[in-house]
Amino acid sequence: MRCLIVYDTITGNTEKIARAIASVLKARIVKAGKAGINEISKYSLIGFGSGIYATKHHQSLLRLVDKMPENIGNNKKAFVFSTAGTCSLKLLWHLPLRKRLIKKGFEVAGEFCCKGKDTFGPFKLIGGLNKNHPNEEDIKNAKEFAKSIKMQVK
Repeated sequence: MRCLIVYDTITGNTEKIARAIASVLKARIVKAGKAGINEISKYSLIGFGSGIYATKHHQSLLRLVDKMPENIGNNKKAFVFSTAGTCSLKLLWHLPLRKRLIKKGFEVAGEFCCKGKDTFGPFKLIGGLNKNHPNEEDIKNAKEFAKSIKMQVK
């Protein structure tokens, strides 16, 4: 199984999670703005992740998926991950990206979210929420998530 993780980050939160997942899956990591369609097509498992900004993944990630051909995901699996001020609405926030991936033919094998520093709107005035996230527990949970994905795709 060849694995690629495509991500974007503003604060560095999501990169920490991407690296934790990649360490388990032995994945190559690339930022969304540098990921090419030809490169993506060479992998059987692709992770897509970013922080959640105004209720959805970073625009660079969504634009990348929108540019992909309709059948690029045929016989491939994908997973979605994010960092956010709160993960209680993870399924709702992941929905736009999940729908795009399914439309491109991917089977979405799982989703992961953990807290990340949130400086959206009024939170910026107080220095943000979740200042110490992702923390060691979040990294551990990301690695456990990766192990569960690895078991699914064997």
